[in-house]
Amino acid sequence: MRIAADGGPLGQGGEFAAAGSIADRARWFAEVVSRTLMPSELRPADAEGFRAEGASLALGAVHVARFTYSPLHSRRTPRMIRERDPRQYQLGLVLKGTAWFAQNGSEAVLHPGDMALWDTSRPYESRSGLDGRDVEVVVLQIPKTEMPLPSQQVDRFLARRATTDKGLAAVLSDFLLSLTANGSDTCRGSLAALGQVAVELAAASLAQQLGTQRTPSPEVRAHALLRQINGFIDRHLREPALTPRLIADRHHISLRTLYTLFENEPEGVAESIRRRRLERCRADLASPELRDRPVRAIAADWGFTNAAAFSRLFRVAYGIAPSDYRHHMLGT
Repeated sequence: MRIAADGGPLGQGGEFAAAGSIADRARWFAEVVSRTLMPSELRPADAEGFRAEGASLALGAVHVARFTYSPLHSRRTPRMIRERDPRQYQLGLVLKGTAWFAQNGSEAVLHPGDMALWDTSRPYESRSGLDGRDVEVVVLQIPKTEMPLPSQQVDRFLARRATTDKGLAAVLSDFLLSLTANGSDTCRGSLAALGQVAVELAAASLAQQLGTQRTPSPEVRAHALLRQINGFIDRHLREPALTPRLIADRHHISLRTLYTLFENEPEGVAESIRRRRLERCRADLASPELRDRPVRAIAADWGFTNAAAFSRLFRVAYGIAPSDYRHHMLGT
């Protein structure tokens, strides 16, 4: 659902984009930010050329939003806090552009891959697009009642720059990007669980940054490991040697642990590898650019070393032989 300047409130998985006259765009975006995040005062660096778009997704009590917007100056005053305070911690991850943020006596300059936390119950000031370019940011909104860390610890992190190039912060960054890309396609019943995973990862990442001890729950650790393994499978699909044993060895776990990770998934690990390879083959068979590449070569490209076995698997999965599927899709 796309929301324009005169549109209604954001819904589940709603999207919005600045529209209408140029003079209305900044005012409209301020209204969207106030409704989606918190009331704030926004002043664009270039009101005539201001642009903005984004999307918001509810994960139970937790929300995640993704914004792209032109350079602007933002602040939240005590009056705005009195008017409406969602009583949240909001964690911002910068994907593109630059930003400066100040709160609680601290300030941070953020570049792509950096993140910072702010408290909606305190005044703040920020400037984005310090280099004159548009900014893209993901914001995780955590109700204070859902934050497992003591407020005294969280306050130490306000307006402090944190990198996401390693450790739990890297896992959190990947998870947030995946949420914004795929969350709207997730069944509603699973969204609240994903929100809790996001909170656990955020809390564990903050604790790691602060040098305090907080061990993620077994569920969070299992979910993070499963995401890591799924990424590994996607990167190595072309390799015929990709097997459950290889995956377990590369991740320093037993085969039994690997199979346990996939117990609550729609398919087992071997089935998942086979399905992904078949999907890649099917896409290549339907590609006009690859019409002259033999079927057996396409199968080999995606790890199927036995052409006859590939043909049987393809027919079982899609009810048609690979060559017939190609003829049907390309009209040959």
